[in-house]
This record gives sequence, structure tokens and C-alpha cells, in this order.
Amino acid sequence: MEGEELTEQETALYDRQIRVWGADAQRRLTKSHILVYGMKGTVAEFCKNIVLAGVGSLTLVDDRAVTEESLSANFLIPPDEESYAGKTIAELCCSSLKEFNPMVRVLVEKGDLSGFDANFFDKFDVVVVSCCTITTKKLLNEKCRKLSKRVAFYAVDCRDSCGEIFVDLQKYIYAKKKKDETTECELQYPSFQEAISVPWRTLPRKMSKLYFAMRVIERFEEAEGRNPSEICIEDLPAVISLKKEICEAQSLNEAHIPNALLERLVMGRREFPPVCAIIGGILGQEVIKAISGKGDPLKNFFFFDAMDGKGIIEDISPTNH
Repeated sequence: MEGEELTEQETALYDRQIRVWGADAQRRLTKSHILVYGMKGTVAEFCKNIVLAGVGSLTLVDDRAVTEESLSANFLIPPDEESYAGKTIAELCCSSLKEFNPMVRVLVEKGDLSGFDANFFDKFDVVVVSCCTITTKKLLNEKCRKLSKRVAFYAVDCRDSCGEIFVDLQKYIYAKKKKDETTECELQYPSFQEAISVPWRTLPRKMSKLYFAMRVIERFEEAEGRNPSEICIEDLPAVISLKKEICEAQSLNEAHIPNALLERLVMGRREFPPVCAIIGGILGQEVIKAISGKGDPLKNFFFFDAMDGKGIIEDISPTNH
């Protein structure tokens, strides 16, 4: 990624951005390669943002066919049903994204990401996964960590009007500007497995309720062998029962995970476009920070709930508690 200068065409197209974050940051962006798995509404927003920002290439993986549900929040899928014939969601989104910025290479890869070998992931600087099972998240995060170079890993989930972003930048060094001085900072990130293994009783009392609720839903889906969004209101009693079990095992008061919140998550098969825009926007900013090495990155969870309109950052690392 070092050495190559921006072309005249790139400098002209990204002029406004270069004024904001400088030519060096834009050069890094233009040489970066991003992999995205799971094209739901939040990820569609994220892809639009980074394509407009001018990344080098974006590879999409999503072999599903279009459903009514996928149309509800993914604006990249064209409304013309005749164009769907035999095409996957990734292929349809790819065509739309190319129109946003012809200078970014947008590609489609077919297959199940968990079966891809290390060489495949080695081509990327950033991996973003969405709507994965807990097992897939752990597996893909570990694949990124085993590579000889540092690959930034993000997992994003949007259920009902709630969203979560998980970030793993491994050992991350970045520049921080204070007044007229620029200092070099270093952060050490845990893996997804390490973060969710931190005992609940050791976490701060004011911890985001959404963190606990998301883990209960994940555990339920894993136990039942379901994919994300394959649960419904009929599952609520079993989900509440699992919550009680986990809270007892983790010595956590059940009031930390309100049943009303679990009910919303269980019913949240459809994403809300305004929430997708917020989470996708924040994810875009974070990925740009990670690639450019400028600005304080998020460590390591971000939660948003449209019910109170608050975005909360929580640092859940084994060393912190």
C-alpha cells in the first residue's frame, strides 16, 4: 500500500475528502481492499459510504436470492424484478455500487466464507461480516488473526431498531493529534471469542443492556441450529428461559436484560432503514479510520437503540475487568 501516488483523476474526484483527511489517508484508502459478507440493509449503507470514499476494491459475498425481506432495507437492489432472474443479492448490489463510483473495483465472490482458506483472506485489508452465526463470527475472526499481516475485522448486526458493531484491529498503532502535537498511540484488541468470554459479573453495572441481550439471542440461535433472522415471536418463551439460565450461571441480575428488549430482537427480522443508515455510517467512518491510521478508533463494541436514540461504546476486553 506504500509508495504509489494518487492519479490526477483520483485527486480531482476526491478533492473534498483530501482537504478533510489529507492526501496520505486518501492514498491508503485508494490502495485498500475490503471484503464484505452478508448484504443486508446496514451493509448496503456501509458499502455505499466506502465506495464513495474511494477504496481500491470491494468484494461482496452473498449467494442468497432476493426476498421481500431483503428488499425492505437494501436500497442497492433495483426495484425492477425482471433483473433478478438467476442473480444473487451480491450480484445485484454489485451493479448498483459500480454506478456510485466507477473508479472503485466492485467484485462478487461465490461460496461459503467459512470454507475459504487463509490465502483468500490474505488479499484483504478489512473484513466485514453481517448476520452471521456466533460460530461463523468466531471462525472468520480467527482466520483473520492467523494471517501474517494485520487484517481489520468487523461484525455488524441490525435487529429491529437496534444495532451492534464489533471491532478487532488486533495490535493497532495510529496517530492522534492534540493541539499542535501528533502522538503515536497503540491499542491491543481482543478477538470476538475473547471479548464475549469475559465473565458478565466482572462487567460494569451500567453496561449496555443490548450487549447481554444480543449474546442471549446468539446463544439461542446456536443451540437451536438457526441462522440469524430465523427466529420469531413463538421463540420468545424459550429465549427468556435461556436468559434465566445464563444470568444464573453468570451471576447477573435478570433485570439487566429486559424481556421487552428480547421481544424486539426476536421479532426484528426486518431492519429499519434509518437505523441501517446510522450503523452503516458509523461502520464506514471506523473502517476509514482503520485504513488511514488517523483518529481514535472504536474499541471494541458499539451499540445503538432507536428507542432512546443513543449510541454507546463499550470496551469489553479480558484485561479491563
